[in-house]
Amino acid sequence: MDETLIATINKLQDALAPLGGGSSSPVDLPQITVVGSQSSGKSSVLENIVGRDFLPRGTGIVTRRPLVLQLVNRRSNKPATANGGELLSLDDTSNKAEAKSQSEDNAEEWGEFLHLPGQKFFNFDEIRQEIVKATDTETGGNLGISANPINLRIYSPHVLTLTLVDLPGLTKVPVGDQPKDIEKQIRDMILKFISKPNAIILSVNGANQDLANSDGLKLAREVDPEGSRTIGVLTKVDLMDQGTDVIDILAGRVIPLRYGYVPVINRGQKDIEHKKTIRAALRDESSFFENHPSYRSKAHYCGTAYLAKKLNSILLHHIKQTLPDIKMRIETALKKYQSELASLGPETLDSASSIVLSIITDFCKDYTGMLNGDGSKDLTTAELSGGARISFVFHEIFKNGVNALDPFDQIKDGDIRTIMYNSSGASPSLFVGTQAFEVLVKQQIKRFEDPSIRCINLIFDELVRILTQILQNPKYARYPALKEALSNHFIEFLRVALIPTSEFVTDIIKSEETYINTAHPDLLKGSQAMAIVQEKLHPRQVQVDPKTGKPLPVAAAVSPTPSIAEDDKSSGGFFGGFFASKNKKRLAAMEAPPPVLKATGAMTDRETQETEVIKLLISSYFSIVKRTVADVIPKAIMLKLINKSKNDIQKILLEKLYSSNDINDLTKENDVTKQRRQECLKMVDVLRNANQIVSSV
Repeated sequence: MDETLIATINKLQDALAPLGGGSSSPVDLPQITVVGSQSSGKSSVLENIVGRDFLPRGTGIVTRRPLVLQLVNRRSNKPATANGGELLSLDDTSNKAEAKSQSEDNAEEWGEFLHLPGQKFFNFDEIRQEIVKATDTETGGNLGISANPINLRIYSPHVLTLTLVDLPGLTKVPVGDQPKDIEKQIRDMILKFISKPNAIILSVNGANQDLANSDGLKLAREVDPEGSRTIGVLTKVDLMDQGTDVIDILAGRVIPLRYGYVPVINRGQKDIEHKKTIRAALRDESSFFENHPSYRSKAHYCGTAYLAKKLNSILLHHIKQTLPDIKMRIETALKKYQSELASLGPETLDSASSIVLSIITDFCKDYTGMLNGDGSKDLTTAELSGGARISFVFHEIFKNGVNALDPFDQIKDGDIRTIMYNSSGASPSLFVGTQAFEVLVKQQIKRFEDPSIRCINLIFDELVRILTQILQNPKYARYPALKEALSNHFIEFLRVALIPTSEFVTDIIKSEETYINTAHPDLLKGSQAMAIVQEKLHPRQVQVDPKTGKPLPVAAAVSPTPSIAEDDKSSGGFFGGFFASKNKKRLAAMEAPPPVLKATGAMTDRETQETEVIKLLISSYFSIVKRTVADVIPKAIMLKLINKSKNDIQKILLEKLYSSNDINDLTKENDVTKQRRQECLKMVDVLRNANQIVSSV
């Protein structure tokens, strides 16, 4: 079961490899990432674990691409176990294996690269050469770096099943024609790998240097400050000054880590030059720890063999913990990309005319749905949209705008008095003139035209807003030329429809102006208005019976209308200012009236009474027209603009687009959509494969 788990993760790594090791991968796989400075001995540690010489060597940055190293124990009848098993045993079998290893033609061990499927490398020198070749192909010859990993799988009876990711060594100074920011590039790449929560960090540090100054450990602590997923490796233990050791570090008294530290000894440069085999070096390593006074009591916790077993155990435990979450993430990502792929649509082979017909049909359906509020999938709780916004314009903005109109912010008492005399002509009227009332109320009714036209423009803006909202759907973005043409023809249709709508609304206002219905049942009657004004100007005193305390009946009496003689005696009145002069000679001269004759004197009681009556009648009739306009204008706009657009837009779009000469150009697919579809197809294929792999566990 344990080997199956690691094998499953290996298969997942291969399956997800086309996505690269960056943020494009939706799944964070458990893996052991190896970090350290260039001089820390990372490569030697990995080669010791494998037991073979296969990594590039040299000065400067040798590892310039992440290397995903999958070790597979291939002895199925005797699998490697967590307690060591066949790994690096020193018995006769191991000696035979070492003898075979002197010859690179070894049928028991080989490597395979993911980018070279089906090709086996039995010669480990050729593996080294292929790593160099694949690196140069990706990064070029200027010693640059790339985050795109190389996947190498090594099959051997002498390894524990394990997965490690070798990362470029930390450097500080560019070498040769390396980029000036090479240090930052390497740091960013390493952080991208070790920041993932499922990454176990294998920090390789030189034991002959101060641990507090270790670049690898310092970087690991940035993403794992508590050391909960970091294991330390101490190399060059044999190069420490005499009398010093790493016991305090192993005991966790310096920089504690959850998984602790494992000391190892690598081959030195002299050993490599003299072709000392790794297995010989491992025997010497084992002998060193068993005979060293500081380490002999802990020898079974030291060395490469123990490191491999510990890493195998850590990885297995980590996989068991994270596998359920990995399954869930793969399924979630697969559903997400399948949904996006469905929204982008398949690579269609339909004719241009069928594409246009489909888009027009979908648009008209979406448009009607948003107006009627029955597009359930597009409904939102975040804000009003579609027909709800139109209702808001009608019943809040327009209605309040109409109600805000006040006839008496333009009509003054002096204006009413002037109109009364002008409408009477040469003979002063005996009663309140209907003509004066009609002239004044018509002037005020005309003011309803501006808010009505404004309401039409607001509805036009809302219909364009609905258009924009509909066209945000990816299915319309798929054909940018068709989307733009559809938008242009829709707006053009609305602009044309604005003309009869405005004319109709204007005619409604004009009809209200044309005929003032003084017989309207809701209009205040003249006698009622007169009584109200009389009560206002001459309130009656109510007499109370002193015995009973009840009001005494008042005899109906009509206040006498001031006589003409009384009006003439008063110094006020319309012409009072003109005849105010007491100079008899001037009066006798009968001078001609001035070019502009205005009311200058104070109003008489009669004028005041008539003015108040007309104001009451204007207010009453204006309120009637307010209610009518607030009710009828939205109906007119609904008929002439909104319903017309719902009923006619499909026919218009078919005429403009379906029979267009450049219909083939309209249905050319968006390059971005094509690219995104290919990306989604790739992701769906990869994730479907990954889902099958984890489903088998």
